[in-house]
Amino acid sequence: MIKNICVYCSSSDAVDAAYVAAAEALGTQIGAGGHTLVYGGGAIGLMGTLARAVHRANGRVVGVIPEGWTSVDGAAYEAADQLVATRTLQKRRAVMFSRADAFVVLPGGFGTLEEFLEVLALKQHGKLPKPLVLVNTRAFYDPLLAFFDRFVQESFAHEDTETLYHVAATPAAAMALLNA
Repeated sequence: MIKNICVYCSSSDAVDAAYVAAAEALGTQIGAGGHTLVYGGGAIGLMGTLARAVHRANGRVVGVIPEGWTSVDGAAYEAADQLVATRTLQKRRAVMFSRADAFVVLPGGFGTLEEFLEVLALKQHGKLPKPLVLVNTRAFYDPLLAFFDRFVQESFAHEDTETLYHVAATPAAAMALLNA
């Protein structure tokens, strides 16, 4: 049973409203489903939208944030049920890996991509047997998925690589995959 869902997403407030709506919808579904959100601990951007939506739906929020970011006014989601401060980004990811039963990736920037690829690589090597779902809002991940196809075409990855993750068009579809 999936209880703790780790979500990777953007901390930007400058993104299209469709991405904000997706974060809101996913947070609502996580909270309403009785799940706990494990995420990067931010109060801004999609991170903050997601966490607040989980709380509004009576869910639990665990933020994992680097120590240096806790001192920046408004950066940390102080309302989290638990806010874990780590010394490094690597320790942050290790805490998130250990607490998560599944991973969901909303659109985001380089940090989000790095986190997704690390989980994917660990799954590829058999080190992390937990579900991984990309939420492909507005076809955001289509270019990345085409690039992954190129990996297979050029024999840099096995054809079964795409079995390591799922792609969902909406947060509801992502949650349905996790609950299946």
